[in-house]
Amino acid sequence: MKKSATIVVTGAAGFIGSCLVEFLNEKGFTNLILVDDFSRNDKVPNLQNKKFITKVEREEFFQWTQTHQPKIEFFFHIGARTDTTEFNYSVHQHLNVEYSQKVWDYCTVQKIPLVYASSAATYGAGEFGYDDNHNLCKKLRPLNPYGISKNEFDKWVLHQGEHNHPPFWAGLKFFNVYGPNEYHKGRMASVIFHAFNQIRNSGVVRLFKSHRPNYADGKQLRDFVYVKDVVKVCYWLMENKPASAIYNLGTGKARTFEDLAKSTYRGLDIEPQIQFIDMPEDIRDKYQYFTEANMQKLRAAGYTEDFYSLEKGVEDYVRNYLAVGKYY
Repeated sequence: MKKSATIVVTGAAGFIGSCLVEFLNEKGFTNLILVDDFSRNDKVPNLQNKKFITKVEREEFFQWTQTHQPKIEFFFHIGARTDTTEFNYSVHQHLNVEYSQKVWDYCTVQKIPLVYASSAATYGAGEFGYDDNHNLCKKLRPLNPYGISKNEFDKWVLHQGEHNHPPFWAGLKFFNVYGPNEYHKGRMASVIFHAFNQIRNSGVVRLFKSHRPNYADGKQLRDFVYVKDVVKVCYWLMENKPASAIYNLGTGKARTFEDLAKSTYRGLDIEPQIQFIDMPEDIRDKYQYFTEANMQKLRAAGYTEDFYSLEKGVEDYVRNYLAVGKYY
């Protein structure tokens, strides 16, 4: 891609979107069109010192393209309603399904390569494993409206005819992403973010008890992936355009919440003190106890970079961002 290429990033004021904007800037791309709901003041610092051409309100974007007729060369659709505790499905249907379909159709007509954000929430309780095989999508049973909406879009994508798709496309099933620029996310921020704040406030990290006999407290497992790896993969897809497909994006190695809490303490050079608390009832039966990305498809497509280990990623996040209040 030429450095002068015009690139769209949706969800640009959010966590992963703003990190992607910074990574693109570092690679020399500044002709960026940022799309989001820019009304939230707590997201403003995420875009400070970033270089871009313009910001366009999410609900005005398609009208804006008709008026301005931009020559877009790549499209990153990262924006979504990501709240797993929002049980009103219509909110997810509008943003995660219908808006995404509009993005797809626009990229198809305009012949723009597209990378969009899917989610490991599509895998539900993992009863069918964590394999990014396209045939699995129709079987999956996500545990919450967010996961359902992401899977509905994936299924819709896979049903499009051979002529009804962008010249290149990739859906990325993000696993548990953590890292800088999630200060605004509140309850939905990563466990590392919450652990850091708990350590700062009381010295004690509170983790959810296990409500299943086959998992000890703190031994629930997730595939935690550092946001710096996520944006690197997004960029690699733009530059290399391998086979169009839905790809998992985790590290391929599940780790416990206890490991994660201990890594956070290590980043602060403090001895761990962990307390276990009851899980809120509204998420208890919707909770994933284990996720681990099968990463073979992305590797087979040619991605060779190493992923941050949990220890290295958490240390970078805690020491270089959280402890000093910095943004990426």
